[in-house]
Amino acid sequence: MLNEDELVKGCIKGERKAQKQLYDTFSKKMMGICMRYSKKSEDAEDILQEAFIKVFKNIKKFRGESSLFYWIKRIVINTAINYHRSKLYLYPMVDVQELHSLADKEFTLSNFQYKDLLIFLKKLPTGCQVIFNLYAIEGYQHKEIAEQLGISEGTSKSQYARAKSLLRDMISEAESNQYEKLRQKA
Repeated sequence: MLNEDELVKGCIKGERKAQKQLYDTFSKKMMGICMRYSKKSEDAEDILQEAFIKVFKNIKKFRGESSLFYWIKRIVINTAINYHRSKLYLYPMVDVQELHSLADKEFTLSNFQYKDLLIFLKKLPTGCQVIFNLYAIEGYQHKEIAEQLGISEGTSKSQYARAKSLLRDMISEAESNQYEKLRQKA
């Protein structure tokens, strides 16, 4: 098993063993990221494949300023953004009053397992899904999101607010369904 430094050097030299180890080490976690940005697993697989092609093409640019994991993660996220950039059909702007009222409400996803949250995220319209991931999960600011997607900062904020509203409704419905099932069993 190669350490991170040996792995990078091996990949730069084009060694298949190092490339396989790098892929095997990171692909599962990166696929999880791709799934958050995709409606279908086929799209996630396409994003992952394209991202690893970029990783292997650009591995010589890895300077070790961050961990290899975060460097690859950044490539995966940027690949997902680029994948959706041309396909992004965003919801209409949310009313500013609605935006403020949504921002003031408590929003939590802690009562659900990751697979449930992934299902909720996949149900969001593509624009909401991408922006929610970038803002809430990856930690980008709306200004950065707007620049990356070629949209206004206000559109990013409204898409995020819309995503929260839709997720809140989905969570509320799921909780009601769970409560109803429990009630029926009693």
